[in-house]
Amino acid sequence: MIIQPKTRGFICTTAHPEGCARQVERQVDYVRSQPSISGPKNVLVVGASTGYGLASRIVSSFGAGANTIGVYFDKAAEGSRTASAGWYNSAAFERLAENAGVKSFSIVGDAFSEAIKQQTIELIRSELGQVDLVVYSVASPRRTHPVTGETFSSVIKPIGPSYSNKTVNFHTAEVSIATIEPATEDEVRQTVAVMGGEDWQMWIDALSEAGVLSEGATTVAYSYIGPEITHAVYREGTIGRAKDDLEATAIRLREQLGATGGRAFVSVNKALVTQSSSAIPVVPLYISALYKVMKEKGSHEGCIEQMYRLFSTRLYGEGDTPVDSRGRIRVDDLEMQEDVQAEVAAIWEQLSTDNINELTDIAGYRREFFQLFGFETDDIDYEADTDPNVDIPNLR
Repeated sequence: MIIQPKTRGFICTTAHPEGCARQVERQVDYVRSQPSISGPKNVLVVGASTGYGLASRIVSSFGAGANTIGVYFDKAAEGSRTASAGWYNSAAFERLAENAGVKSFSIVGDAFSEAIKQQTIELIRSELGQVDLVVYSVASPRRTHPVTGETFSSVIKPIGPSYSNKTVNFHTAEVSIATIEPATEDEVRQTVAVMGGEDWQMWIDALSEAGVLSEGATTVAYSYIGPEITHAVYREGTIGRAKDDLEATAIRLREQLGATGGRAFVSVNKALVTQSSSAIPVVPLYISALYKVMKEKGSHEGCIEQMYRLFSTRLYGEGDTPVDSRGRIRVDDLEMQEDVQAEVAAIWEQLSTDNINELTDIAGYRREFFQLFGFETDDIDYEADTDPNVDIPNLR
């Protein structure tokens, strides 16, 4: 079939297997071009098929030579429907890992469920023995609690008064004002239940109790803070409340794992084009301005550069892992430099539909969005007949 992008708002409903594979290959090539990392040997990545989770798995395997297990919820092609981008990404990763002689296995299912946790434990026990790094990178709009059975849905809303600011339709480059009504107490509760730290804690508890988490193991989850421009809808909103819970979980896990020399961190990462960030009002416009400034300064990083720097200079660098006053790793340091933020703020004040192409990298944002799904990738013939049915090696 001829596979072309089909969008619905901030979602692309199709994905291109060859384009996705090429994007994964480029990430692998980048890591291979860098010095090797003396790091983890057996890694579990929960939420492993896109974004920072996928990049973490690539860095683990091709930077540190680690064996990996990836857990993710993605769908295979069916009839006229393509597979999800994460499915194609994972298939490409598994083939490259297999060719490199590195063990890798995939488990597809609901990471929040007890069944998937137990399946993962059995796979670790039979194939790896134990894991010494657990990366938690789950991004989901809903979660069904494995004990109570309650299904929670997250929302992206401010807490307190309603919030209005500039936003952009990145498909059309039209700048407008978005107004978001505040969350109810129950919406805050549900967002924390989906995006907070409870499931991360459950994973670590299950792995520890089963004896498949090594002594001295490290675990890391990912977060974001961002500038004042985005705080009302992000860090001070419902998502921020969930991230506060995630950080509180890291403190508990640090104490829990520290008894045997283990470590637990939240890594605060840079703003990047992801399907999740595309769904948050204001944020795509901010990222477009940020990309313009950081690319001009030569300090821009994508997912793979961020994760390589996290692993090589923070998690497994020389000496103790540097953290801020709240115990968080900060690889958003380049984004949050004063000169960068001052230039972004100056651009923000001027932004309109008339000047967005001049003042921001909205074209780059749009291109990266489609590349998430395997489109707008160099050297791919998008008019060619392509088989959407792709198998994932080592799928369990």
